[in-house]
Amino acid sequence: MSPTLLPANFDYQGAIPLWQLHASGKKITRELTFQNFEKAFAFMMLVAQRAEEMDHHPDWSNSWNWVKIELSTHSAGGLTGLDIDLALAIDQIASQVQSAKA
Repeated sequence: MSPTLLPANFDYQGAIPLWQLHASGKKITRELTFQNFEKAFAFMMLVAQRAEEMDHHPDWSNSWNWVKIELSTHSAGGLTGLDIDLALAIDQIASQVQSAKA
C-alpha cells in the first residue's frame, strides 16, 4: 500500500521553509553548500543512514561542497508525509554538520 499523497493545499512553506516545491508539484528540492567536500560527504553519509532507516531515499547530486536534493514518493506519484519527514531530518542533519567544527 502506497503512502497517501499530501493535500493540494498543504503548507510547504510553513512545514519546510528551506525547501522549494517544484513546478510539477510532485517533488521538493533543496540545495546546500558546505565549508568543504569533507562536510558535504559527511552530510550525505548521515542522510543516507537516515534514509535507510526510513526506507525512503532521496534523488541527489553532489559536486565538491554542494549537494542538491530532490524528494518525492515515487510509489505514490508525488509528495507524501514521508517526504516531509525526511526533509525535516535532512534539515536537522545539515544544521548539525554545518555547525560542527572543521
